[in-house]
Amino acid sequence: MTIVVAYADTPPGHAAVTAAVAESREEETVVLVAAVRDEQVPEIDEIAARWPDLAGRVVIEHGDLGDPSDTVIQVAQRLDSRLIVVGLRARTPVGKLVFGSTAQRILLDATCPVLAVKPSAVDRAVPS
Repeated sequence: MTIVVAYADTPPGHAAVTAAVAESREEETVVLVAAVRDEQVPEIDEIAARWPDLAGRVVIEHGDLGDPSDTVIQVAQRLDSRLIVVGLRARTPVGKLVFGSTAQRILLDATCPVLAVKPSAVDRAVPS
């Protein structure tokens, strides 16, 4: 089985990876998918250095569907993932209306369970 992470190089994105590590079983693959348009996921060795528990079992997927939420959902469906993990950030109601929300679309449209996490105060204070 796999766990798909909607990855962004932000405190919520880092919290999502940390939660995926905590939720994953030793034999499970954790798949990182860029959750921000035109953003690339770091190289595997950089990810493994930051999250040592992922060494040897992290995969990076690059989607081409344009909309990051569609890409995350499609990857999870294709891999028959047991879980999608997304990081949440604070947004105003107007911000959600005008700009939409990748996390919200994933929560509403995913065909597997979704774990939504917020960064802790420690995660927000630590520079990348």
